[in-house]
Amino acid sequence: MKTQRSAELFALAQTYIPGGVNSPVRACRSVGCDPLFVAKAAGCQLIDVDGNTYIDFVGSWGPMILGHAHPEVVAAICDTAAAGTSFGAPCALEVALADRVRNAMPSLEKVRFVNSGTEATMSAVRLARGYTGRRMVVKFDGCYHGHADSFLVKAGSGVITLGIPGSPGVPEDIVKNTLSIPYNDVEILEQTLRDERLDIACVIVEPVAGNMGVVVPDPLFLRALRALTAELGILLIFDEVITGFRLAAGGAQERFSIQPDLTCLGKIIGGGLPVGAYGGKKEIMDMVAPDGPVYQAGTLSGNPLAMAAGLAMLDVVGRPGFYEELEEKSAWFGAELARIIAKSPVPAVVNRVGSMMTCFFTAGPVTDFTSAMRADTERYGRYYRQMLAHGVWLAPSQFEATFISAAHERTDLEKALNMTEASFKKLMD
Repeated sequence: MKTQRSAELFALAQTYIPGGVNSPVRACRSVGCDPLFVAKAAGCQLIDVDGNTYIDFVGSWGPMILGHAHPEVVAAICDTAAAGTSFGAPCALEVALADRVRNAMPSLEKVRFVNSGTEATMSAVRLARGYTGRRMVVKFDGCYHGHADSFLVKAGSGVITLGIPGSPGVPEDIVKNTLSIPYNDVEILEQTLRDERLDIACVIVEPVAGNMGVVVPDPLFLRALRALTAELGILLIFDEVITGFRLAAGGAQERFSIQPDLTCLGKIIGGGLPVGAYGGKKEIMDMVAPDGPVYQAGTLSGNPLAMAAGLAMLDVVGRPGFYEELEEKSAWFGAELARIIAKSPVPAVVNRVGSMMTCFFTAGPVTDFTSAMRADTERYGRYYRQMLAHGVWLAPSQFEATFISAAHERTDLEKALNMTEASFKKLMD
């Protein structure tokens, strides 16, 4: 596999861009190689600048549920762009998309569009503090909610991939208002939330953790979380930046039949374009400016290209049988992956919820941050390099998710499984 052009671009990028990348995990340091630069993508395939083709299981970190360059999404973007790419003013498309999101997720009585998942979570927490008049935010170890100061306490995603304990530049005065506790631990959850001294405004959670690798929620944990926050007047925020419209039309809250007070959504609602949203109960959202005193703004919020792409994406996923077919395909792939692991002496386990999954290189079950951190990252790096060399594009981190899209055909999945089996044999050497 030739990678000369990617190597040249990476060398040049490092002179202009910190680390040569615009998001840290892309540097591929944790998997022991340099990044490859993508030239184009279609369906479930990526093609790099050297002409190598890969089956993509990253999907731009989740939003490409239809695959890349879906013709209906591309047509919507092109048609809209011909009429202007940004107005900094209201447009009809944002009203239409807000209505569609509300219909899919009944807990969102009102919704505000922003430009990223980070903006959505940051804004939702500010709103929760403004609404409750309290200060403390509770999150969970290994859950990542974007790079806003409040969320870099025991965060997942690139923070643990790079082994960074939080981040310099975050003032202690901000950190002291964020408390991180173990995911899936009902006992510690109850002890924490019932401590009146903490002055807790909200709890923010990935209903299915996807940033320490996929960690499946204990149903008792989610139910206890909803019951306790409701009882104690604490707002429950579901960070569905990954799970929204990925696990079901109504996201994880539909899949697990739990309605949060506020929900955060990410780029999937814009067909993969830069967009996010937060929303929830009317009485809470009416606190947002200009109706209320909690300020949040953005020139590109409600951008017409993202709104049009999101509407086109929702048209496709809303067709009969879409999620059932995706679930069936993902369940088969996950089961076959587990079968390969069962035949191998290499210690590994597969966690899956819907069309998102992670193969952890560890012998025991992964149920929280502590057990996820037992994974053998060096072995994952070897696995990643072997799969990449054979045309399979995985996340360059043990602590991220693998995503199946509607564009993955059975032949694509079978090829990836064959490469996995061959790679596991080499990992025994």
